[in-house]
Amino acid sequence: MIIWIASYPKSGNTWLRSIIGSLLYSNDGIFNFQLIKNIKQFPSRSTLKDFTQNFNDINELSKYWILAQEKINLANEIKFFKTHNLNCAINNNPFTNKLNTLGTIYVVRDPRNLINSISNHYNKNNDEEAKNFLISQKILSQQARDLKDNDIATLLGSWSDHYNFWTKKNSNLLLIKYEDLILDIEKELNRIILYLTKFMKINVNSEKIKNIIDSTSFYQLQKMEEKGLFDENVYGLNKEKIKFFNKGPTNDWKKELDKNIQTEIEKVFYKEMMELGYLK
Repeated sequence: MIIWIASYPKSGNTWLRSIIGSLLYSNDGIFNFQLIKNIKQFPSRSTLKDFTQNFNDINELSKYWILAQEKINLANEIKFFKTHNLNCAINNNPFTNKLNTLGTIYVVRDPRNLINSISNHYNKNNDEEAKNFLISQKILSQQARDLKDNDIATLLGSWSDHYNFWTKKNSNLLLIKYEDLILDIEKELNRIILYLTKFMKINVNSEKIKNIIDSTSFYQLQKMEEKGLFDENVYGLNKEKIKFFNKGPTNDWKKELDKNIQTEIEKVFYKEMMELGYLK
């Protein structure tokens, strides 16, 4: 069955996959980017190609989400998949269900700190455009990414839609806050290990934990990207490669975000931000 690593874009999904990849797919906990290839994306062309070739029609794709997952689960193995797709139904076609989902690790990030990352990643001209991206209902197209297998329509929704659909009425959920990963990575790693031991045997010791923490730090991932070891970059309108590990922990909305945009984000997402402790 599937364990989802789900998030709104630019919320720490790749960082979390790096941590889990080092934990599960290495003996020593030392990370390299080949490890996250064990955690592929869903939906993707390769997982849906046997059912449809219409990869840009979200209504068409939704007919086959469950069928594709049932095919994946024929292997009778625990599989991890990354997703940014909204966990909802389209035309009564659910994104997933209890027969195919074993658990979900959902990583969430303060939407005020997403503005800069969204602007950089999706070529937004200004913070106003990035804010509108966060609050709008949308279908995300991967067409500018030059990632062929992941060039597929994805239903994203707003930041609050995404959080609510994945975390409410989800009985087997581990919620991770991006800010907690920064604040105390060892504590969050131990929470992940404890969660996963419900489903599988985890081989880990203190040295492996230290190696995971050291080798998956934002700055180590950034250095590996600079050396050309990361191949999930997106590309801009002029085909230039966009830096993926951009600011990370140094991205501080208090110093950079326009006051009016901050106020609007807090107003639109007040309920969820209060619930998560982003507002007091």
